[in-house]
Amino acid sequence: MTHPLRIGVLALQGAVQPHRAKLAALGIEAVPVRDAEELAACSGLIIPGGESTTFLKLIHAYRLWQPLLDFAAQRPLWGVCAGSILMAERVENPAQASLAVMPITVRRNAYGRQNESFIAHFPLRLPGQPPVEQEGVFIRAPQVMAVGAGVRVLAEYGGQPVALAAGRHLTTTFHPELAAGDALHRHFVIL
Repeated sequence: MTHPLRIGVLALQGAVQPHRAKLAALGIEAVPVRDAEELAACSGLIIPGGESTTFLKLIHAYRLWQPLLDFAAQRPLWGVCAGSILMAERVENPAQASLAVMPITVRRNAYGRQNESFIAHFPLRLPGQPPVEQEGVFIRAPQVMAVGAGVRVLAEYGGQPVALAAGRHLTTTFHPELAAGDALHRHFVIL
């Protein structure tokens, strides 16, 4: 028996509803995830933007640390902005704990404070598809400082990687759920 595709969005804080709306528009069931049981029922999980240190506290408070690591070992994760910080192998500015499931180094708040947020456009190169223009909404965004073995850069802005994939995992330092287009959401559901 095949199970319907169900994508979870970690709903402890952050931009949950915009991801659910993008996925729903694609005909994908998108559910909020707050505990290990809800997580286990998902085919993939988006860790949305928010505030990474707050996420860390809430992940521990909800006892989700080990379930997230177990999930990442078997199913796709997509870290968006703060989510990419939580997925990174190494975090700077300042150093902090992370799930370390993506072989990248990120620098928190590298583009500046909230009032220095911006929107940019750049080519997105998804495997097997011609490049498309991607709108990137950068809000207190991290910057990828180093990329490890096996990581594919899918998009760059200003010479810096902003969308990356490794195995079944995806990270974006910007917020595609707040931007025009749905290419990254469509890509994630096939990982």
